Amino acid sequence: MTDDVNNQEPVAAATDLKEAVSAAEIKELNEHTSAQQTKPAASPSGSGRMSNDMSLDMIMDVSVNVAVEVGRTKMSIRDLRELSQGAIIELDRAAGTPLDVLVNDTLVARGEIVVVKDKFGIMLTEVVGQEERERRG
Repeated sequence: MTDDVNNQEPVAAATDLKEAVSAAEIKELNEHTSAQQTKPAASPSGSGRMSNDMSLDMIMDVSVNVAVEVGRTKMSIRDLRELSQGAIIELDRAAGTPLDVLVNDTLVARGEIVVVKDKFGIMLTEVVGQEERERRG
C-alpha cells in the first residue's frame, strides 16, 4: 500500500505541474497573440505604414505643429539687438526658391506662397521622400 501511495503522489504532483505549465503556456500564448494584434501591421512593401484603417483612424485627430520656413541665417546677439523696423535680414535662400513645410520640425514638403481670400497660404509643389528627410535631419 505504501508503494501505491508513493507512486500516486508523484503522479498527482506531475499532473498538477503539467496543468500549471500548460496554463502558463496558454497565458503566455494569449499575451503574445494579444500583443501582436495591437501592433500596427506593416505593409507588404515594408514601408512601415499602418495598413489597418482602424489603427490610423485612432490618430487622425492628433494635433501636430506645421511650420513654413522661408530661410535661415545666423547672427550674433549684438547684430540681433541692433535690428530695427525696416531692417533687412539676408537669408540662405534665393528669391523664388520653394519654401520648406515642416511637421513637428521634420521636412515633409516644399511649396510656394499663394494668396487665398486675402490670406497667405502655401501650395505644395513637392512631397519630400524619406531619403531626403534623413539627409536633412
